[in-house]
Amino acid sequence: MEPLAHTQSAPDIRRRARDLGIIIGRAGTGPLNAITDVPGVRVGHTTVRRHPDVHSGVTAVVPGAVGPRAPLPAGVFTGNGYGKLIGTTQLTELGTLETPVLLTSTLSAFRVADALVGWMLERPGCETVQSLNPVVGECNDGLLSDIRSRPVNEEHVRAALDGASGGPVAEGCVGAGTGTGALGFKAGIGTASRTPDLGGQRFTAGVLVQANFGGTLRVLGRAVTPQSLGLSGEPAPAQETGSCMIVVATDAPLDARQLTRVARRAVFALGRTGAAYSHGSGDYAIAFATGPGAGAPVADADLGPLFEAVLDAVEEAVLNSLLAAVTTTGFGGRTLTALPADRLIDALTGPAAAPGPDDRPLPRH
Repeated sequence: MEPLAHTQSAPDIRRRARDLGIIIGRAGTGPLNAITDVPGVRVGHTTVRRHPDVHSGVTAVVPGAVGPRAPLPAGVFTGNGYGKLIGTTQLTELGTLETPVLLTSTLSAFRVADALVGWMLERPGCETVQSLNPVVGECNDGLLSDIRSRPVNEEHVRAALDGASGGPVAEGCVGAGTGTGALGFKAGIGTASRTPDLGGQRFTAGVLVQANFGGTLRVLGRAVTPQSLGLSGEPAPAQETGSCMIVVATDAPLDARQLTRVARRAVFALGRTGAAYSHGSGDYAIAFATGPGAGAPVADADLGPLFEAVLDAVEEAVLNSLLAAVTTTGFGGRTLTALPADRLIDALTGPAAAPGPDDRPLPRH
């Protein structure tokens, strides 16, 4: 079996968007600017590499002691349904999340779901459980990884779940993002958070993305391509391919209907980054609330700041997934090039970057 490369909560060595002075939106972030800013939410990765052909893995988003005896309110939205989101029908029907949310490679999703069921049945309180609904999302990492080998197995899933922790979240080429690419560049896992004020109460919303979708990258409203940055190499995958999985967590006391509205905005946010929403793209968002019993329910009329916060956080998380990734050569010798931070800043601030009508200014450091 491949060795486990399990990353719990290590800060990334590459710079994130805010480190470069790229500030998206008006709301403040949580202390870590990550989904783990939401109390009780943990993240675990298992990275599976077997050079040169396997670049894959699994990522677990674990909200506290979630289980079939203690479900959380949740919603899901499908932007384009070309994907294998396991568990979506019951989640839609009942509006509840019974397990952690796992992300992985397309053809490994079914093994991951089976492993998640086994892990859940061993949890305290599940001794007599006869039915539960595993939720597993996926992206196709077949450009860089031998997807047909289905390299993610039960041990990898258990390592991600058992090692999930709070704190900083590793981004880029880790876990389920090890072999993914988006918007012409190598991508992977990205995360961000916001702290909106809803009806006079401050809450936290955090997002995590598995970015693997087509389109033309837009940063602060400006188009950025490998060619515009002077990068050479193989052409990026066609816009007709790719997917994105988005997980949104919040401690706001929302019900399933409201969380579905939140999930919808998360998918809308991909349009800001330049997503093509193509025929072959599986674009999904799952949103859950960790504190449904804490405080009075949030009125629909007060949800505007949360919607805006989620739009901003998803946009930033996608950019973080690109900036944290590294150039990767994989299956068949194919290569996806990382987004170079220095060239990106030059493109956004140099003489050739005269602002257009849709451009947003790059804040000063």
